[in-house]
Amino acid sequence: MNPDIYKAIILGIIQGLTEFLPISSTAHLILLPWFFQWHGEINTLTFDVALHGGSLLSLLLFFYKDWINFYLKDKRFFLLIFLATIPAGLAGILFKDFVETVLRNPIIIVFNLIVFGILMLIAESFIKKKTYKPKKNITITDSLIIGSAQALALLPGVSRSAITITAGLFRNLSRHDAAKFSFLLSTPVILGAFLLEGASVVSKPDNYSLDLIFAGFLSAMLSGYLAIKFLLNFLKKYPLNIFVFYRFALAVIILTVWINQ
Repeated sequence: MNPDIYKAIILGIIQGLTEFLPISSTAHLILLPWFFQWHGEINTLTFDVALHGGSLLSLLLFFYKDWINFYLKDKRFFLLIFLATIPAGLAGILFKDFVETVLRNPIIIVFNLIVFGILMLIAESFIKKKTYKPKKNITITDSLIIGSAQALALLPGVSRSAITITAGLFRNLSRHDAAKFSFLLSTPVILGAFLLEGASVVSKPDNYSLDLIFAGFLSAMLSGYLAIKFLLNFLKKYPLNIFVFYRFALAVIILTVWINQ
């Protein structure tokens, strides 16, 4: 057995959970190898593609009925998702290389974990004073604002689900509806990243271990599916506060380790 197989499984689980929980997948996938000094094939583009593929499949499996319904019966909502994807897609094309080379820094992650955690708390306070907007009443303006917020998820430590759910709350959606819109919105973005990164892998083929690729893909898919199901049920009853406190605790841990290096 490949000695790195357990690392692939752990990183796949982390990817699946943190891609959909509002705690930042990028932060965790940068920090885990940094903490434990993991190197090798699990830090390659090919492995990243496998993790994105697992997350994408978990979304498609969980929401396939919704996508079929949008295509056959609810073209308006399909259009809203498409429009909301544009800002993040443009940001990814224009700034992805800059973000991945310049901003993958523990201190930047600490800053974003804290600042956007505070924003989540403000959103929670905001919705207590508002009447929820039915999901069917989401407007083009709502979708563009939430989609523009999603573009900020390029920054390590922000979290795609955190920033889009927060934006949804500020647009008077319920927590559950904001989370569901966030997940649906993330599908074309993750698909785009998967296709772009996959094209790079195909154009520059390299030797890689199929067992590591499969382990990362499968663990990301399974943990991602469970994370989606958990969060949608959780937010029907509870606020985002527990995830904010986790973000703050993680920021303290990162800062402590960085200072004592």
